[in-house]
Amino acid sequence: MSPARPAPVAADDPSETQAAAAIVEAFLEASMVPDPVRAATYIADELVITFTGGRKFAHPRESAAFNAGRYKWVKKRMLRTDVVPGAGETIVYNLGHLYGEWPDGTPFDGNRYIDRFVVRGGKIVAMDVWNDSAERLLTKNGIEA
Repeated sequence: MSPARPAPVAADDPSETQAAAAIVEAFLEASMVPDPVRAATYIADELVITFTGGRKFAHPRESAAFNAGRYKWVKKRMLRTDVVPGAGETIVYNLGHLYGEWPDGTPFDGNRYIDRFVVRGGKIVAMDVWNDSAERLLTKNGIEA
């Protein structure tokens, strides 16, 4: 028999959820520069970033280096941030579109993304990244379902 999990509870202080959203948005802004040093000010020591395809990174400089090989440049058009308060942590979803250029210089826009963050004690401890880049590359290469 597994131990009972505590039921999620709403944060008593709405400023806690607002702070988590602000931390995530500041992290994303720094990541887009890219400024991994500034982005690192928003993360916990035990951060795990999981990109599309299951690629794992432990620091923003690693994901910035990965993106440097994947895109000539890339930015996020943040459309929405949703916050889910919980017991001891806050889940933050950031949704929007990627735009930029592929390595060959071809521009792209409207590439949907969703990033899911776990914020504990005012620091990001986990980030999961999903986007349509693979679908866009398949279409670009004439492969459609």
